[in-house]
Amino acid sequence: MVRRLLVITITVACLSGCAHVISKEVRQEVDPELTFAELRKDAQAHKGKAVLLGGVIVKTVNKKDGTLVEVYQTQMDREGRPVKLDVSGGRFLALYKGLLDSEIYRKGRRVTIAGIVQGEKVMRLGELEYHYPYLVIKDLHLWKEEQPQSYEYYPWGLWGPWWWHPWYPGYDCYGRPW
Repeated sequence: MVRRLLVITITVACLSGCAHVISKEVRQEVDPELTFAELRKDAQAHKGKAVLLGGVIVKTVNKKDGTLVEVYQTQMDREGRPVKLDVSGGRFLALYKGLLDSEIYRKGRRVTIAGIVQGEKVMRLGELEYHYPYLVIKDLHLWKEEQPQSYEYYPWGLWGPWWWHPWYPGYDCYGRPW
């Protein structure tokens, strides 16, 4: 009995680490056949459909009717995490009906967004008139920032303190006698 309970507990713990960040109810509304390329090609034809998109924030602007987030789209892994950040199918706009702090939802942060397609908005992107797919956010997940790992610097070398060296007893790591 204890063994069976242990196996179930370990299985649940392992599977919960692979859970999607967008709620199951919202994901059930999403059209899995609708790709970002199709949405970019003709957003008006997909008006009213739910989509799931991931990417990196380009800009966040707080407006009277909510917060407008400009995102460049990327592929997502099975958890919904944006991956392959240097490959994009284009940009999209997503409106959050409420306030998102632009210091938290700032440029460079990864997001996963489930939303309802509202059509497209044409805005300037540099010198171009860019056609953005436009959605209203139903569910949003901001991914934690990944901190670069720090490596401790040991002034005495890789082998430990100056007085110890595994292959040369009586010498430090630079070959100097004690």
